[in-house]
Order: sequence, then structure tokens, then C-alpha cells
Amino acid sequence: MAYQHITSDLKDGVLEVVLNRPDKLNAYTAIMGEELADAFRRADADDEVRVVLVTGAGRAFCAGADISAGADAFDTTSAAGSASFGDVSKGPRQGSGGGFVEAIYECRKPSIAAFNGAAVGVGLTLTLPMDIRIAAEGARFGFVFARRGLVPEAGSAWFLPRLVGLPQALRWCLDGALFPASEALAGGLVSEVVSAEELLPRARAIARSIADNTAPVSVALTRQMLWRLSQADSPAEVLKIDGRMAMTLGAGGDVKEGVAAFLEKRPPNFPGKVSADMPRGYPWWGE
Repeated sequence: MAYQHITSDLKDGVLEVVLNRPDKLNAYTAIMGEELADAFRRADADDEVRVVLVTGAGRAFCAGADISAGADAFDTTSAAGSASFGDVSKGPRQGSGGGFVEAIYECRKPSIAAFNGAAVGVGLTLTLPMDIRIAAEGARFGFVFARRGLVPEAGSAWFLPRLVGLPQALRWCLDGALFPASEALAGGLVSEVVSAEELLPRARAIARSIADNTAPVSVALTRQMLWRLSQADSPAEVLKIDGRMAMTLGAGGDVKEGVAAFLEKRPPNFPGKVSADMPRGYPWWGE
């Protein structure tokens, strides 16, 4: 698929995806949403991809939905609104652009968002299904929906409280004001704030550490376990899953290699492939 509103480049296991409408501050469109979904689904299927890193071109990460059409920008019954969001009545896989939420959440590869500048509205919520978020010092954030007469979208009413807690989610969403990177850090939205010059090197270093030192199958399982089991009603539910997975993996080649590499003080070379070696019992949430 040839992309119009993003770029993607795979190097040494790290797929760098760039939101690429710098003249529009990378404002979101339905095309961008569909392309993000495609990039993440391709990453999920490609064993060469170990980590997905997402950032923005130019001085913004994503300034939110493209509202250049004016008052009709969010009206999905109009041509202008359809260009930004498609027909949401058709569901996330049929033209709304919303399929990126599902694609990111279900991807078996970890993802990193590197906020190089403003991330507002959907430009921020599209990163909530990602796993690690870091920001440049000058980045600004905003869940501005209430100030536009909208509600939080892209599943953010589910993701955001899990990431930062309900009180903080309410504070940011009910007010809708912009806030700086320091507040995003204090509130738990990002894990660290660095200078603009350090942002991509730091994001790449995190991606490199994952790609070089972890087992792909283990990371895929760990990501889904943390996302899906953190809100379980009791640890008993989790123990049924993690015990079964631990025993299955313990008899496999990845664990043998991981222990051998540790004892021999060398980098690991894990044989397991996400495309072919996910253990029996995965996915458990369909049971």
C-alpha cells in the first residue's frame, strides 16, 4: 500500500512511522487513520518488525482532526466530515479510519509514541493504545473534545483511565484545556520528557533495547496480558492464564536460549517467531 499521509521505514527491526502532513501540523484525516491501521497490521504479520515507533513530521505530532473545512469538519454526513472521519455508522473497518485503534491494540509488536510537538484531540487519543509514550519538552497536549461539543473518541474513555487513573482522566477531559509536557509526565500520560534534540535518539534507544534483548513471542504475550488482564476481577483469573503460558514457554526454545545467553554472558538469539510460534491457548480471550 502506497501511503499518502504517513511514511514508514523499517530498519534493524524498528518500524518508524511518521505522520506526514507537516504543512497541516499533521492534522488527522480518514486516510491517515486507514494508513496507520494498515501499517500496524503489516507490522503484526512481519517477523522482521520488533517495535513500531510513531512520531510526527515537522514541528507537531498531530494537531487533531483536520478542520480546514470549518463548521462541517466533524459532520460525517457531509463531504468535509467524511474526509476526516468517514461514515462512523459503518464501523471501524469500513471507512471510518477508526480501525487504527483495533490495529494498534491487537498488534503483537510493542509501540512507542514520540511526541515531537503538539498532540491534540484525535492526535493524542490515537496514541493511547500504544505502549510507551515519551515527549519533547515543548510538546503540548489536549483532550479538547468538550470544547468542540464532542466526546472523547478512539476508545479513549476506556484507555485513558487505565493509563492515568479516573480522576486525572476526568480532570483533563472535562476541562479540555491544553497542558504542557511536564503535566503529562506528572499525570502519567508520558513516561519521560527529554529535549527536542534527544527525543528520537531516546525513542530509538528504547526500541533498540526491546529489539535486541527480548523474545518476540514473550513480548507479544506480555503486551496482551498486561492490557487485557490488568482489570481482571481477581488474580485467580490471571493465574489461570499466566501459569499456563509460563509452563508452555518454559519447555520451548526461547526460554532455553534466554537462560543460556544469560549464563554465557552473550546477546540472546531467540528462535521463536510471532507469526508461527504463539503458544497453545493464545488468544485466551476467545475462550
